[in-house]
Amino acid sequence: MAPREVDEFSGVETTGHEWDGIRELDNPMPRWWVWIFYATIVFSLGYVIYYPAIPLIETSTMGISQHTTRKAVEAEIAEAKAAKAGLVARIEQTDLETIRQDEELSRFAVAGGASLYKVYCSQCHGSGAQGAPGYPNLNDDDWLWGGDLETLYTTIAHGVRNDEDEDARFSEMPAFGDGLLEAEQISSVTDYVLKLSNQDHDATRAEAGKEVYAENCASCHGEDGTGGREFGAPNLADALWLYGSSRDEIATQIRVPKHGVMPPWKARLGDVGVKQLAVYIHSLGGGEKALAASE
Repeated sequence: MAPREVDEFSGVETTGHEWDGIRELDNPMPRWWVWIFYATIVFSLGYVIYYPAIPLIETSTMGISQHTTRKAVEAEIAEAKAAKAGLVARIEQTDLETIRQDEELSRFAVAGGASLYKVYCSQCHGSGAQGAPGYPNLNDDDWLWGGDLETLYTTIAHGVRNDEDEDARFSEMPAFGDGLLEAEQISSVTDYVLKLSNQDHDATRAEAGKEVYAENCASCHGEDGTGGREFGAPNLADALWLYGSSRDEIATQIRVPKHGVMPPWKARLGDVGVKQLAVYIHSLGGGEKALAASE
């Protein structure tokens, strides 16, 4: 083996590596650095022995300590569940109106409902419950099926137009463009609906559409267009629209209506979870009193 070159200035052998005329000296590592490096090796061996460390197919080596953050989290969750078990039991045994009027239960239900809403409802109804095209705004007082606590509970528990729950709310507007109405009739009734909601419209066509509306739409939406909750029929006389309020959007909904679907939540969230969601949504601002309570 050929002897390595010695740097003439420092008297230290080089490693033989050279970059752009700069040669690397073969200086030994500082002893303190070497001892720290050895210490990290010893520490890592001790860590592997004491803590869970080596991943296996479905788990990992547990180490002497048997300590995992998962166990710590599970313990915290169990502690939290135990702390609120009393309130959960009370909500399970209490009717919705009593929950709303009880300060402690109402506060707990609203907090729990807000948490559930963020996980299960915000994807469709928005993070602020403001809704989106095809997804109702839960902050206002415009309700398809009703906004009192019991009605909200039923809607959440069983959902709308789904094939999972036999008690799901169901209503379906016919496609009037599928041979039920002529194009001119759809155009005229569109103008009449625009008139009902105080929007710009053609008065002549709206007058012709009034008869079309009475024969085909009033049975569900009401003679004055204010809707029918027993059918889930929207109010056509206000400024709130689920699928849009322009002439084209209204005509399209008459011709080929869209029908939203909501899954049932009681089987997934349980009675307590649905109660909490109902109380939370009722508290957003559009909640109504039950009809019997308001008479």
